Amino acid sequence: MVLYNFKKIAVVPTAKDFVDITLSKTQRKTPTVVHKQYKISRIRQFYMRKVKFTQQNFHDRLSQIIQEFPKLDDIHPFYADLMNVLYDKDHFKLALGQLNTARHLVDNVSKDYVRLLKFGDSLYRCKTLKRAALGRMATIMKRQAPNLQYLEHVRQHLARLPSIDPYTRTILITGFPNVGKSSFVNKITRADVEVQPYAFTTKSLYVGHTDYKYLRWQVIDTPGILDHPLEERNVIEMQAVTALAHLRACVLYFVDLSEQCGHTIEEQVQLYESIKPLFANKPLLVVLSKSDVLKLSELPADRREAFKPFQQEGVPLIEMSSLTEEGVMQVKTEACEALLAFRVDQKLRTKKVEGVLNRLHVALPAQRDGKARPPCIPEKVAEKKLKMDGCATGRKLEKDIEEELGDEYTLDLKKNFDIRDEWKYDKIPEMWNGHNIQDFIDPEILEKLEKLEQEEELRIQSGLYAIPKMEMDETMKEIRELARQIRDRKSIIRQESQVKKQSTKPVTPRTTTARARERSVGRLREEFENLGVDMSETDKANFTQTRGRARSLNRPLLKRARSGADDDEEPRSRSTSKGRSLSLAPTKRLRMDSEGRARSVSKPPRDEMGIKDVVMKKKLKNVAHKAIAKKVGKTGLKGEADRFIGTKKPMHLFSGKRGMGKTDRR
Repeated sequence: MVLYNFKKIAVVPTAKDFVDITLSKTQRKTPTVVHKQYKISRIRQFYMRKVKFTQQNFHDRLSQIIQEFPKLDDIHPFYADLMNVLYDKDHFKLALGQLNTARHLVDNVSKDYVRLLKFGDSLYRCKTLKRAALGRMATIMKRQAPNLQYLEHVRQHLARLPSIDPYTRTILITGFPNVGKSSFVNKITRADVEVQPYAFTTKSLYVGHTDYKYLRWQVIDTPGILDHPLEERNVIEMQAVTALAHLRACVLYFVDLSEQCGHTIEEQVQLYESIKPLFANKPLLVVLSKSDVLKLSELPADRREAFKPFQQEGVPLIEMSSLTEEGVMQVKTEACEALLAFRVDQKLRTKKVEGVLNRLHVALPAQRDGKARPPCIPEKVAEKKLKMDGCATGRKLEKDIEEELGDEYTLDLKKNFDIRDEWKYDKIPEMWNGHNIQDFIDPEILEKLEKLEQEEELRIQSGLYAIPKMEMDETMKEIRELARQIRDRKSIIRQESQVKKQSTKPVTPRTTTARARERSVGRLREEFENLGVDMSETDKANFTQTRGRARSLNRPLLKRARSGADDDEEPRSRSTSKGRSLSLAPTKRLRMDSEGRARSVSKPPRDEMGIKDVVMKKKLKNVAHKAIAKKVGKTGLKGEADRFIGTKKPMHLFSGKRGMGKTDRR
């Protein structure tokens, strides 16, 4: 709805929910702990805050309810009277007035008890005053239970009301019950009003929308009206009377000629006479419905006399049948045209139109002689028009050609191209990468290809491409054989490496079984000699100066590998980088570490890898201890393996006191 959106009114809670919600919010939004050792000023502020917060919540919620409900004096008279019919205007105003009074009472209670709390001399007295204040506020709200319940029913009914705009173009349908009003609305709009063969199927106002002359029109279906005094009409009939009284619309009064509605034609005309004051200053049409059963021309002459009041007043009579849809669009057109003319006439009577007309001047030239001057089209324009129509050249239109040929017709768009006839059916050039392919086509390409092939044959025959056979000597043969062996060896090494990577076989730790030594001087000599390398003069080479190590504690230690040294040779001394003299004995004892243990060839423990001495080991232990202590201090753990649980009892779920009842609402 443009002006009145009653669907946005918030839900009105019951008195019990009202109190529960407010007190729970007070408990959640204000501090909940106060101690005896607090100063009395702090205790007073604690309880004064509780009282003020509760009062503010009651005040805000009541103000929202009072403001969201429509004020009958400020809204359109149609809605004001409709609410009076449906809910009783006096009862509605009393309910809102009592809520307003309750709001003032809550404010006064808060003001009084805050004044008393300022003079509280103990924790007990302040707490008692706070309880009394909240209790009186809750009692005031519990007494408003009937008003809150009534306003909630009103809110639900207002939300179900149709969206009627009292200022837009409207077609209003009225008449006796069961005369065909809802069927007509379903035909001309997208509404889906229930249609049944008994009276008072429609019990409230229904709205549909239709289009005419690119304008949106509002079609309102009203409940049926019976012919009795206004005071005896019920709520259903009064809705139709309210719409007729306050909406500026074109009124369609339906009359059932077949009398299948249960009322005679005379009774329907009598109803028209009784509600005719409601049609004042509104365009009016009388629709004779169900013309498929009985038409006006088929009525006897004495029965037609009943329609004389309509004829005397100049009200048009239109026959219509919703079943055969005969006259449906005529009724819609006549109603829309009548309302448009009426609205224009109403606007012309206002003062605004006079101001607009005074600024406009419409020139009406007077005829200066009796000579006829018909509209003239220049010759060139006429020729151009004839040429465009295809008449000047005698050319047939495509539509005419299609009708003559029928199924054999094919659309030829190229025959009318404004170019030479020999160009009309040329192939459209094909493009590739922004270039025309035709530009790269050589018409003599085949001839050039034949010449190239002939030249190539002559070259082959002359032996230009013949490869001379080279005789290899013994040196080249040895080099090639050596290169082949190297390639084979590289491929074998590459394959072994891939097999090791892909193998899922578990690796035996070094702590249990010593791994076989993969590199040695003897193996190197053997492999190079197999490859054809002369290793005879490499006794004093650098790669032979290695130091022997024990493979296992159970095997004797090997001597330091020395090239050209016999078992009886005297031990030699060797100077180190720091100037010390290092004795190289034929047999050497195991080296001892800092703690006096024999050095093991097995892999050192994981936590001691890379540690130089005992000092470094202690230093690293201190660093690790500090890192763990830092982590424990942050997360509150007892040790590294403790599982961390943050807040076991979150304050938003476990703070405050709860009673024995439900705890779902906070």
